[in-house]
Amino acid sequence: MRSEIDFDGARIYAIPMRTRFRGITVREGMLIEGPAGWGEFCPFAEYDDATSAAWLATAVEQATAGWPEPVRERIPVNCTVPAVGPERAYEIVSGSGCSTAKVKVADHPDSLPEDLARVEAVRDALGPGGAVRVDANGVWDVDAAVTHIRRLDAAAGGLEYVEQPCPTIEDLAAVRRRVDVRIAADESIRRAEDPMRVAVAGAADIAVIKCTPLGGVRRALQVAEAAALPCVVSSALETSVGLSAQLALAGALPDLDFACGLGTLALLDGDVVAEADSFRPVGGYLPVPRTPPAPELVQLSRYELRNADQAAWWRHRLTRVLSALP
Repeated sequence: MRSEIDFDGARIYAIPMRTRFRGITVREGMLIEGPAGWGEFCPFAEYDDATSAAWLATAVEQATAGWPEPVRERIPVNCTVPAVGPERAYEIVSGSGCSTAKVKVADHPDSLPEDLARVEAVRDALGPGGAVRVDANGVWDVDAAVTHIRRLDAAAGGLEYVEQPCPTIEDLAAVRRRVDVRIAADESIRRAEDPMRVAVAGAADIAVIKCTPLGGVRRALQVAEAAALPCVVSSALETSVGLSAQLALAGALPDLDFACGLGTLALLDGDVVAEADSFRPVGGYLPVPRTPPAPELVQLSRYELRNADQAAWWRHRLTRVLSALP
């Protein structure tokens, strides 16, 4: 099936971020076309070829095999609040139409006062009926996590869950025993050789899964089953082309008890598809696509990566990672 993909004709995009997120200000990636439509290959620059191979496998599945049939037509999503001031956080949430907000915390070692103010502003924007969740990206040790979670929980008037407060499964389990807030595992799920280990270790109440770094929708469904935990599908900061695969995963999960982290186009200053095909939440929901949207030529031209050296880097990377695919 790979022979049916036009890898040489892959289009490379570079879309500015509205706010620095995950340490980057421009999101780059490649779009490839196959018989089933378009796929997106966008591993972050620091990822090695072996890790990036799963991202390419997702794009190949998307462009050739398509996805399993969904069991639901639409997906509830959260809005995402980067490490911004409380006024901007309030604006993001109040303008999103979402009743759940995921708030970035622990952006730097002394961020707690800023985090508390941001979370308080998000609660004000949502009102008492909304759900607030926070993501620490695994930077705390156990004692810091326990202290910070308790204070953030109070500032939020109750957190829905804390995502990846510590880096290791053992530390997650230790934190979970000491706090009353649900713990969600993200990196621990997709980096573990055995995703079930997270559940067996008592390390998490929720599994955050992303089909892009797991190797495709079908592989992610297997991981979700093995993890044996309620799942939240989250994006890998893709354009609408890549987001369509994440929505297909959320649509195919047997159960979906929480809003998903798929409203992330708001973090980008543009998209590669036409406005009508762009996956921007309406009323806190996104539709489940049957096929990926096709890029629009005008948008491809607008956001084409024009740095020749960087474009060559991406093409060499694609060639290397393609050889690493099983």
